[in-house]
Amino acid sequence: MIGKSPRSVAGQVFLLQVALVVLLVLCAVLALVLQSRRDTTTEARRRSVAVAETFAHAPGLQQALALPDPSAVLQPLTEAARKAAGVDFIVVMDTHGIRYTHPMPSRIGERFVGNIAPSLAGKVYTESVHGPLGHEVQATAPVEDTRGKVIALVSAGLKVRHVTSELDRQLPIILGAGAGALAVSTGGTALVGRRLRRQTHSLAPDEMTRMYEHHDTVLHSVREGVLIVGPDGRLLLVNDEARRLLELPADSEGRTVRELPALEPATVELLASGREASDEVHFAKGRLLAVNQRPTDRAGGPGGTVVTLRDSTELQAVSGRAEAARERLELLYDAGLCIGSSLDVVRTADELTRVAVPRFADFVTVDLADAVLHGDEPAPARDIMPAARDMRRVAVSGIRDDHPLYEEGRLIDFLPSTPQARGYGAGRSELVTDLSAADGWRAQDPERTRQILDYGIHSLIAAPIQARGVVLGMANFWRAKREAFDAEELSLADELVARAAVSIDNARRYTREHALAVTLQRSLLPRALPEQSALDVAYRYLPAQSGVSGDWFDVIPLPGGRVALAVGDVVGHGLHAAATMGRLRTAVHNFSTLDLPPDELLHHVDDLVGRIDQDEADANRTGEIVGATCLYAIYDPVTRHCVMARAGHLAPALVHPDGSVVFPDLPGGPPLGLGGMPFRTAELELAEGSQLVLYTDGLVEDRARDLDEGLEMLRRALAGHPERSPEESCRAVLEELLPERPKDDVALLVARTRALPPGQVADWDVPRDPAAVSRMRGAVSDRLEEWGLSELGFGMELVLSELITNAIRYGSDPVHVRLIRDRTLICEVADGSSTSPHLRYAATTDEGGRGLFLVSQLAERWGTRYTPHGKVIWAELTLPDLSGLLDD
Repeated sequence: MIGKSPRSVAGQVFLLQVALVVLLVLCAVLALVLQSRRDTTTEARRRSVAVAETFAHAPGLQQALALPDPSAVLQPLTEAARKAAGVDFIVVMDTHGIRYTHPMPSRIGERFVGNIAPSLAGKVYTESVHGPLGHEVQATAPVEDTRGKVIALVSAGLKVRHVTSELDRQLPIILGAGAGALAVSTGGTALVGRRLRRQTHSLAPDEMTRMYEHHDTVLHSVREGVLIVGPDGRLLLVNDEARRLLELPADSEGRTVRELPALEPATVELLASGREASDEVHFAKGRLLAVNQRPTDRAGGPGGTVVTLRDSTELQAVSGRAEAARERLELLYDAGLCIGSSLDVVRTADELTRVAVPRFADFVTVDLADAVLHGDEPAPARDIMPAARDMRRVAVSGIRDDHPLYEEGRLIDFLPSTPQARGYGAGRSELVTDLSAADGWRAQDPERTRQILDYGIHSLIAAPIQARGVVLGMANFWRAKREAFDAEELSLADELVARAAVSIDNARRYTREHALAVTLQRSLLPRALPEQSALDVAYRYLPAQSGVSGDWFDVIPLPGGRVALAVGDVVGHGLHAAATMGRLRTAVHNFSTLDLPPDELLHHVDDLVGRIDQDEADANRTGEIVGATCLYAIYDPVTRHCVMARAGHLAPALVHPDGSVVFPDLPGGPPLGLGGMPFRTAELELAEGSQLVLYTDGLVEDRARDLDEGLEMLRRALAGHPERSPEESCRAVLEELLPERPKDDVALLVARTRALPPGQVADWDVPRDPAAVSRMRGAVSDRLEEWGLSELGFGMELVLSELITNAIRYGSDPVHVRLIRDRTLICEVADGSSTSPHLRYAATTDEGGRGLFLVSQLAERWGTRYTPHGKVIWAELTLPDLSGLLDD
């Protein structure tokens, strides 16, 4: 590799890196060898000191030294300790250095080779000497008696050649690791060099210097902008001229062209597309640029494009009118994009002011007839001339906020002499090039106009906002910091206002339709909840942002103290959905008077929706085919049973008295209008104080979350607060699930159950014997006297006699009587037959037929409802003192 390109930058860098790697590896190996030698020697000294001190303090050593022949006892002990400790010798000597022990017995009795003076002074001394065993590393420790006097010495040590052998065993590992590190480092260096050679194209240093000099010349000297854009649209290179022409920031290199705010959209589109371009003219920062673009991968180079820019601004001197026309078209184009983004009159007027400032005017105000804000058309011009009255300033925008123009929201009456009144009446724009000379304008408000002139505002265009031949208001364009308006700019103001007028008129008509729909819907929803004792109910209804829909709810008192709850949703928005909702709510009310079970009631409503679909099935009105859902529940406070059924609707939430929340397993049914499938009911026994929560899908469904997440949020909002009232529950649910105005209608109904105390209910089984009628009258009279309602005894006895007599005569077993004291006194007579009595007017000569007529005269209400086991005939009598009942 070095031989192939010895002069290249890559080759030189490779050689330098290899030399550095070899030097570093050699230094590391040398350091490891020295460190290993030092560690081995240190370990030998440490072991010698440890063995010498240990033996010097060994138990029995002093007793052995006191014997007549210490060597006989100590020699075998030292040899055993030497072998166990892994040292080459342990020598015990007296204070004169005469040995008692030695690995070589012939040396016993001779003088110890080494310095014993430090040890006689009580210190442990290590040294390296040439002794009987050769070159040795030894440590000498004193043996002291109980008074601290040195009575003998112990020396232990190792041969130096044994220490060196430990180092020799480590050298292959150290050298092998160094060789491996050298190989890995050299291989990595070779890879780096190879990559560097590819990137530098094997150029020599002088060649690279010359290339970068040329590069700098292009970047800083040529008077033509140069850009290089990568295949991912990222800006790789920008020269000084391109940076100046496009006014790019200093950190533009490395960013994608779409992230550069200084570029015009057309230029961004060209640079990001990568297509070829030849002398395309682009407008950028007040300059006309001729742009050329070519791909860079034609000769096998990297992907991307190279772009050259040439300033052609000199052409503007020749094409000034074209530039003005371009700016005018650009303003109108932006107005078409920005104005009318919503169906709100005020917001549309504000968008007009923001588009025109500061590109066309320094200040812009919009005044609309006050009726327009409410969705109505303004009065014809002939009714308001010679002045423009009841004009509401709805939008003000300017280059500064301290202007003296009339503030937003002010109601203004323009005098006939003002340009606004003339333009409003004639339906054409008024140009005032010098406001200081316009006496008619100054007469409107002399003090205010003086402040306007002193502020520097000098020119005005008052353009009527006109749509479908009706003038809705005036747009006023004011100038202070530039030259006065001219006649050519008057036509531009007309075009600008004409674009906004259509949007304002659409918003006005939408406001009217929306107000009508909201009024209709609110008139069809319950205005107040009916009085009843079975449930404590609270509700919320929130219309959608985009208008009204078909969500509805209802609370319907039923005979026997029962209450029906209904929640429904009609597909779609607008007047048609609201009207359909009213028809369905009315149908549910009507069917509930028949006291039908929930499944039968939904079946009848389903038939009604099917007929509505058939009546409105029209190829030109396919959007008005009805689709609806409904949930209908009946709660009985006597039995605490709740029977419910649903048609395509979400199951309710049930909050138990302990604060836990469940969603009952309510059988699902098809949405209303499909037909052909039965509805099924579910019956729940609810503890007193339970809360039943009915709602529409707008509460839990949203584009930002799925249905399961919404139901879980509803469960969390309801759980853990058994003491909370239904009103508080409604508030908590809406705060948790709908912090802002919903995108779909929301109906929410929270009902806390109450139970009728057993003392307010009395029931009896009646045998089918005419004699039982008198006994029942007596029993009922006694119970009424207990309840303090004896004054109702005569009427109730008569009603009860007629109903029981009919059940015994025309009905079948079993016959059952139930008396309920609620807001009214309710009498129910049930039997096993399904035949229903009918009220008729008996002739003078008829012997019978007057029973039910008497019942209808004595009772406030009466009727019949059917059960799975027969029927119930009921009658209600008004209580004489309702407050006393409620106190009980």
